[in-house]
Amino acid sequence: MQLKVKLLGLHAGRPVAIMHPKTAQMLDVHVDERIEVKKIKDNSKSIIAVVDLAPRLINQEEIVVSSEVAETLKIKKGEIVDASIAHRPESIYLIHRKLDCERLKKDEIKDIITDIVKNALTEAEIAYFISSVYNCGMTMQEVAWLIESIVETGQKLNLKKKIIADKHSIGGVAGNRTTPIVVPICAAAGLTIPKTSSRAITSAAGTADVIETIAKVDFSVRELERIIKKTNACLIWGGSLGLAPADDKIIQVERLLKLDPKPQLLASIMAKKIAVGATHVLIDIPCGKTAKVTKKEAIKLKKNFLDLSRYFKIKLECVLTNGSQPIGNGIGPVLEMRDVLAVLKQSPSRPVDLEKKSLFLSARLLELAGKAGKGQGIKLARQILQSGNAFEKFKEIIYAQKGNFNNLKLAEFCCSIKAKKRCAIKEIDNKKINALARRAGCPADEEAGLYLHKHVNDVAEKGDIILEIYAESRDKLKEAIAFYKNTNPILFG
Repeated sequence: MQLKVKLLGLHAGRPVAIMHPKTAQMLDVHVDERIEVKKIKDNSKSIIAVVDLAPRLINQEEIVVSSEVAETLKIKKGEIVDASIAHRPESIYLIHRKLDCERLKKDEIKDIITDIVKNALTEAEIAYFISSVYNCGMTMQEVAWLIESIVETGQKLNLKKKIIADKHSIGGVAGNRTTPIVVPICAAAGLTIPKTSSRAITSAAGTADVIETIAKVDFSVRELERIIKKTNACLIWGGSLGLAPADDKIIQVERLLKLDPKPQLLASIMAKKIAVGATHVLIDIPCGKTAKVTKKEAIKLKKNFLDLSRYFKIKLECVLTNGSQPIGNGIGPVLEMRDVLAVLKQSPSRPVDLEKKSLFLSARLLELAGKAGKGQGIKLARQILQSGNAFEKFKEIIYAQKGNFNNLKLAEFCCSIKAKKRCAIKEIDNKKINALARRAGCPADEEAGLYLHKHVNDVAEKGDIILEIYAESRDKLKEAIAFYKNTNPILFG
């Protein structure tokens, strides 16, 4: 069926086509089903889009397409396209088999990942795939094939460097914004470290969310290569590059489900490292009672990473770190960036726990990549930080990413949680603290979040501020306060 394109500047995060209900009836398609949109002028170009309906928005001869469709097909307003029912992909049946806990073959996993990249699978179908992996797991061979499929269906960086370093944390600990400190330290030491990061899945902020408070994080591969050539590093969102597009689409759905299955966690991290050409990788696995994994699970995860590193011939080290409580004071994009800058500037009020962990990770990566001898990395990392070289390198990276440091204000509405009597902080629950920050508006409201004035084993006198909650509206602040009172994320002794 030929239809005239109507553009409304719609950014849906996925290819979407909006039709009049009578047009959809003629095509025999329903909401959330798939159609193939094809250019009339260039019959070779097509894209699969998810259907939505709007009786008052358009007439029967028109179709509204999201920017994802328009940009892919290079469609202009008023252009004629052909819309037809998209065939039901075979990968749906493969997902059904995985739901029954069957093992999949290499070509079957590749078919699922290819269909995810082509938008042939809806979000609901991707959710079934995620749920099947969460429920049934994957063998390490399946995980390796999943990684290969994710890498093969995306672009790759070609930096032409003998050593390319990378660092990643599996997440799960509130705050813990070590990456923006580790990257400039290592880059200042001469390492090439192209850091692509994800946005938050279940936490208050991801590294990409935090960097975005002061700089652009979405670039083309060519732009990224220029930034790395100029600065030796980058701090960007991986989703803009097409390096591992299937993984980014899976993460979008994981965020909705609040699930992060271990096989996909392994695949996500390793695929992104391979896509940037990393040769030396440090993996931070925080573990603890309220972290993403327990110590027992962390040991198993470490073995999985090491097995995969041998399979893909990458020099990799895993470190198990203390994830029993938040790291740093700020939780939320702007608040975490303030912590990062305090450490880089060596401010007297900087969060020492964040600095200590960042130096530890920097030292291990410097030693792993041969920039420092065994046991000497910490001395080099500390010298680079204390001399101001790390901050100078950080500024160089941020300016190369078209950033500035001018706007780091906090949300308008704030509530202070104070100690009712003298007490010690016994426990801070990472999961509840992250959930509290999200109630306050994180990460979408980058100025929202939490500021921890006390950490575990600190003693608070009566009237001392334990925690500040920042929100951009009274309603969100009220919701966050109610959540705090109902869940008790901080236990007192």
